[in-house]
Amino acid sequence: MHPTPPPVPFPVRVQARALRAVYALPAGVRRVLAGAPVVRDGQELALDAQLMLRLQRLAGSALVLPGGVGPSRVAMDLSRHLVGGPTLPVAVREVAIPQPYGELPATLYAPRGPAAGSGLLVFLHGGGWVVGSRASHDHVCRYLARRAGVRVLSVEYRLAPEHPFPAAAEDALAAFDFAHAEAAALGVDPARIAVGGDSAGGNLAAVTAQAAVRRGGPAPAFQLLLYPAADASVRRRSRELFAEGFHLTSAQMDWFADHYAPEPADRTDPRLSPLLAGDLAGLPPAYVGTAGFDPLRDEGEAYARALRAAGVAVRLSRHRDLIHGYANYLGIGGRFLEATAEAAEALRAAVG
Repeated sequence: MHPTPPPVPFPVRVQARALRAVYALPAGVRRVLAGAPVVRDGQELALDAQLMLRLQRLAGSALVLPGGVGPSRVAMDLSRHLVGGPTLPVAVREVAIPQPYGELPATLYAPRGPAAGSGLLVFLHGGGWVVGSRASHDHVCRYLARRAGVRVLSVEYRLAPEHPFPAAAEDALAAFDFAHAEAAALGVDPARIAVGGDSAGGNLAAVTAQAAVRRGGPAPAFQLLLYPAADASVRRRSRELFAEGFHLTSAQMDWFADHYAPEPADRTDPRLSPLLAGDLAGLPPAYVGTAGFDPLRDEGEAYARALRAAGVAVRLSRHRDLIHGYANYLGIGGRFLEATAEAAEALRAAVG
């Protein structure tokens, strides 16, 4: 039984209505509100994304709030009510993944239609390994389940700073192992289990695929990597180009990394920087989606190229006009939905 979610606070409901009203305005009016087009690195920012950034600045919202970890977690969980759109109907049930330290909570989403033996996505949410939860990404998981026609197992992995590196990576691998071992109980085909996630979740999915393949035995059939963090050891050009003003900032990236992997953690460890793994051969096929206006863009694309060079089948798709986190904005602006739909279709083709 899925627990009854808490009521949405009244101010959040009001803001959500206002946001929908703004996005329903004619394009010309939305352009006036957003300001002159933004062009950088030969790319023009989508009006949907530019307007969202403008509204976020006016509201004072950010991934990391002045109060630190606690308020930032609350704000991210509530944000889905603002930008996630209507709650899509799917079957939902709670799952407990046994761990040496206790149970790892997870939620299983099942679209209407697939019989037992469907594909499954083990989903790992974004949030810099510090914020984010099953709640913050509920709308993303529902959408992927319905659009791709697969079951989705969303995992509440341990967060930093309470549980620093490599706790999240260990939980991600444990979740895949559980899904494979309990495939029959979950109603899925053990040979059609994918791993995926967005941002830090994309990082954990890549790390899980590598760990599973290196040890031998069960391994994922597919990787769905949305704007993944792939290398915490260096700063690439996109991090400098989009350091501020495009949702995820360079300073926030430092804040997340310092909470998840504080000194003396080795940031070249492939469990944190999967791009630096010595051998990528034999990894499962991957879809890598990046955003043009994202400080993580270049490392995600470098990982896609490294996979391809190792003989892995990879589809790399840069959404040149979008920002980091585009999969979270499903309820507003068509471009966000278009980009996420492409990823869902890749998942359907791979394990659906």
